[in-house]
Amino acid sequence: MTGPDQPAVGTPVVDGPDPVVGTTDRPTATAGPGPAHPGGWPVAAAGLLVAVGALAALLSYGGATRREILPGLADAGPITPWALPIARLGMQVGAVVTVGLLLAAVLLSARAAGGGLSATGYRRVRAAAWSALGWCLASVAALCLTLADVLGLPIAEAVSVTSVVNFATTVQLGQALALSGWLAGAIFLICRAALTPRTAGVALLLAVLAMVPPVFTGHAAAASNHKLAVSGLLLHVVPVAVWAGGLLALALTGRARTDQLAIAVRRFSPLAAGCLVLVAASGLVSAYVRLPGLGALVDTRYGQLVLLKTLLLGALAAAGWWQRRGALPGLLDGDRSRFIRIATVEVLIFAAAMGTAVALSRTPAPVPGEPEESIAQALLGYPLPAAPDAARLLGEWLPEPVLIAVALTIAGYYLGAVARLRRTGGQWPVWRTATFLLGCAVIVVATSSGLARYAPLLFSVHLLQQLLLTTVAPILLVLGAPLTLARQVLPTSVTPGWPGVREWLRGAGASRTGLLLTRPVVAAILLAGTGFPLYYTGIYDQTLRSHAAHLVMVGYFLATGWLFFWVVLGTDPVPRRAGYPERLLAVLLLVVSQVALGLVLAGSDTLLAADWSTALARLWGDPPLVDQQNAGRLLWSLGSLPLLAVLATLAVRWRRARPPSTPA
Repeated sequence: MTGPDQPAVGTPVVDGPDPVVGTTDRPTATAGPGPAHPGGWPVAAAGLLVAVGALAALLSYGGATRREILPGLADAGPITPWALPIARLGMQVGAVVTVGLLLAAVLLSARAAGGGLSATGYRRVRAAAWSALGWCLASVAALCLTLADVLGLPIAEAVSVTSVVNFATTVQLGQALALSGWLAGAIFLICRAALTPRTAGVALLLAVLAMVPPVFTGHAAAASNHKLAVSGLLLHVVPVAVWAGGLLALALTGRARTDQLAIAVRRFSPLAAGCLVLVAASGLVSAYVRLPGLGALVDTRYGQLVLLKTLLLGALAAAGWWQRRGALPGLLDGDRSRFIRIATVEVLIFAAAMGTAVALSRTPAPVPGEPEESIAQALLGYPLPAAPDAARLLGEWLPEPVLIAVALTIAGYYLGAVARLRRTGGQWPVWRTATFLLGCAVIVVATSSGLARYAPLLFSVHLLQQLLLTTVAPILLVLGAPLTLARQVLPTSVTPGWPGVREWLRGAGASRTGLLLTRPVVAAILLAGTGFPLYYTGIYDQTLRSHAAHLVMVGYFLATGWLFFWVVLGTDPVPRRAGYPERLLAVLLLVVSQVALGLVLAGSDTLLAADWSTALARLWGDPPLVDQQNAGRLLWSLGSLPLLAVLATLAVRWRRARPPSTPA
């Protein structure tokens, strides 16, 4: 079936210097070297069949579809136990295909002469629209079937307009599925109208975000250490979608010219390797949380499915190595056949892994014989700790996998850039490297040490965390001058139509949004504006109860803190350098807002998140209100010292930069 938005079936597509995609002129397929390969959509169809087959077999093996009808208890009927996992699989397939096609359109496709979408990029975005629509429909089906599963009623009796709306708006599980479906629907509309890589990038960001809500409402969220389990699953789901989706996108559009396809595969290879590391590490975290011991890997059906996923992951790693060593040289020589064969094998293995993952999510995990959780343990995800001291604050760690992965990733890239610079004969100050690595260490300590364990219990510890994440860590990272280092080691793209990281950074800085965000006063407002809204609108209470909200809060702290000190200190190049008066004004604005918040907290008789403190009912330390007031005193006194140091540094620099006055 063809139309104005689709090429004729079987027409080779060139991912080369196509005309800019405009509002009226659609890119047309042009002839390219080499015959069309027999893969593509048949490979995707075969992968879907493998995924459904693996899901059906493993659901039966794991006992997820076994019905035990007991007198007096509700029963969802024979359809829901099978239909719900299939709908969940449809959501995963839709998400993976959408993310992969958009990733390929934005990062793995050449740009047209004017910087717009090329013909292949355009078709990838249009295909992503239809996969997003399928994702949306699967989410609706999963929403209805989950309602029937929760109520224990056949779907015909459970589902009505009123019940579905109530479930989607009042129950967290329903809200997550509804949000994922709404975002998928929005992605469909955006992709149908997208004509530029920037718009496709927005759709890609939304696609990644749409995958997140169900993560925070699944089995992991009900685990005893739910924060660790959810973070591990989050580090698992997103990299799998990027890895599997990118590979599928390349396989679906493997008819592009071999030289262009080789560039795409070369770009995708390090991304896939990084995803492999994250998936393996997060899998270990999930197994640690869900399994009571190593013996459960063999003795339980759940553990056996975990072993099967591990074997499939090993097979994918081997196939990726084979692709890099065997297929890429063939593409450079003009032979695409080996790439298509290996990519087909990888897609089928991924399909089996996805079916296994959905079956695993429906298989009961082994439950160790533990005493019933207290209210505090259910809220925190770990037993109520003893009274804090210096040893416990630094020693009783509560790892946060997401932020540890972020810190290790940026530290690894920084060290790799330093090593590359030195190999080419360049020099880099040791103190800058040490400062940057210390900033990464501060992120880990603030979010994974005993500070993370006691922050939900003591407002003073939470506020100390905030100061470390908004001030100390960003200052250290900025002093490491990572953008200057990147500018010295990142090569300029020499392939027409294929912008690299250097070009992306330059384009982001030169955009209207980049120019606006790098104004010191704007950066100060973004950072200073977190205080009163966070604590006096109920957001803080939400961050205590929702791990997703907590991660968003930490990410916002780090991002706005780094943005502010990058713009103010001027260690790295800024798109538009502001003068010293404007920078001094921005720092003063932040100091005033921080002191004001500290004074309000110190003098307030209203306890923040009072219900949370009452439910925890800790018996040690200062009363919650006294602790909150002490935290306010800490904020306006000691918390302002780093900002005052920055203020003094800028004043000295300004004085030295001013030309000496000439005598009359």
